[in-house]
Amino acid sequence: MESIRSYFPSGDEYVTEDALKNLRNYKYRAVDKSFLTKYLYRHYWEWAVTLFPRWMAPNLITLTGLSFEVIDVALVLLIMPDLEGPGPAWLYFAFGIGMWLYSTFDNVDGKQARRTGSSSPLGELFDHGCDALNCTIAGIVEASAFGCGISWQTVTIIFMTTASFFFSTWEEYHTGVLYLGYVNGPTEILTFAVLACFASGIWGPQIWHVPATQGLPLIGRLFPATWELMDALLALTVVAMVFGHCLICCWNVYAACKEQKRSFWATLPQLVQYFAFAVSCYVWLRNSTTILVNNHLVLFLITAGTAFGRIVSKIILAHLTEMPFPSYTVQMVPLALGAIFSWLGLFTPRTELAFLAISSVFVVVAYLHWALVVIERFCEFLGINCLSIRPQPDIERPEPTHEEPRVY
Repeated sequence: MESIRSYFPSGDEYVTEDALKNLRNYKYRAVDKSFLTKYLYRHYWEWAVTLFPRWMAPNLITLTGLSFEVIDVALVLLIMPDLEGPGPAWLYFAFGIGMWLYSTFDNVDGKQARRTGSSSPLGELFDHGCDALNCTIAGIVEASAFGCGISWQTVTIIFMTTASFFFSTWEEYHTGVLYLGYVNGPTEILTFAVLACFASGIWGPQIWHVPATQGLPLIGRLFPATWELMDALLALTVVAMVFGHCLICCWNVYAACKEQKRSFWATLPQLVQYFAFAVSCYVWLRNSTTILVNNHLVLFLITAGTAFGRIVSKIILAHLTEMPFPSYTVQMVPLALGAIFSWLGLFTPRTELAFLAISSVFVVVAYLHWALVVIERFCEFLGINCLSIRPQPDIERPEPTHEEPRVY
């Protein structure tokens, strides 16, 4: 056993004792401006939390919520592995229900923590870490609901979810506030995704693949004549994400740096990590001999999505423990090598699939080791359990408010 452990970094390499001491300064701060949250979902979540027994740990609620999305991906692989279909109507309803349950559990876990007096920094790391993994998991499910197939439409959906989450996490690291705007991914976009799943269940996924001029009669002529409705929707969403989310995140970080008398320009190289991730994925897929041709996209996305989960979770960990912004993770290595090898034409379909399979095992094992070790160190330092509730002093975690002013 000791010989096996020698191949993995020690817990102190993941998070030092000095960094753990900074958890004493932890205070959760969030602002949610969504009107849907304020007038509808907040009341629904306050009711939903009463359905959970008080002995159920918030992190267990989070993990259970993620399992619904994992089940949906399993259904995709079993029934509609081409991500295109059409599948049976009940499958699309299962997608929508799984997403809705994930969203409900994801919003109830914090309320359960306050209800049971078990709020902690681990809760934020666990919650947002699961959200990071779900960027890819939910993206696969939604692409299947839209009937995107093994295509660049599916890849675009994944890039949108991961980019949006990365910028939000980068923003929170510098501002100390999780900011959800009037239209945000966890609320409005997820609501649309659920409704889209139900629409596919009623009318079939082909409704998303009519000509853009037919699906969007008022603005359809603005798009190329060959574009489908799905292409137009993705283009509009990308524009909205860049100008309505990513640039706002940059502005908020700029304002925070100005307030704290720090250099905003020094924070921009931190974005290179995500662009390296995105470029590596794009180059590998663009030059692949088998991933898109022989239907190995889901395996690729799970590999890339797990690496992305580690990238973002390290930023969350650094935010909670006041460590320097992480600029590198070893799980990027397989993606970078895959991009280089495919670009140089060194892969055959067989060797590429073998490399992808080995990479997926490496990335998942490395992620699990990091997650388990960090969780164990948090639990030991805070005197708590991860998936069960131990009597402890409450660490205040106030509700996100609509009235609370923006910090920066």
